[in-house]
Amino acid sequence: MKYIIRSQKMENTDAIKEYIQTKLNKLNKYFENPDEIQANVLTKLNGRFQTIEVTIPTTHFTLRNEESNEDLYAAIDTIVDKLERQIRKNKEKINSRINKTFIQDFDQDLEDEYEEEEKIVRRKTIDLKPIDEEEAIIQMNMLGHSFFVYKSSIDGNICVIYKRKDGNYGLIETE
Repeated sequence: MKYIIRSQKMENTDAIKEYIQTKLNKLNKYFENPDEIQANVLTKLNGRFQTIEVTIPTTHFTLRNEESNEDLYAAIDTIVDKLERQIRKNKEKINSRINKTFIQDFDQDLEDEYEEEEKIVRRKTIDLKPIDEEEAIIQMNMLGHSFFVYKSSIDGNICVIYKRKDGNYGLIETE
């Protein structure tokens, strides 16, 4: 796996970079060609908490997770466990989808910013490729988000799938 490790409001020492790479190498066993995978890592300081964000775009899905802790090493351990859990949880669904049809690559910016005031602080541009509801749910879960915007492969309409408080899913369709 290739790594792009950046920091914000803090400096990553060589020891931290090495620790991140060593821990993320545990995920190599889940990828067919791990040398072609690139992990984007961002560490940042939020008050007394240190946050690590990891985004791993692949050909068929995008893994993303974020973890904050007072100890960056603890946050790194936790985020690798979360990513591994995401992969294992969705591995069967992803493999069955890949075998059924070609899944288009996503070309979207996945970093989130925390909002402190009620104003627009971040804008995203996403490339909507036609997918079905089941694939949208898989992508939403892989990203760790509570909603996902996609273009329906059935009618080409823009849709939003979201996770409800009762654990089920809701769908907003446009006309």
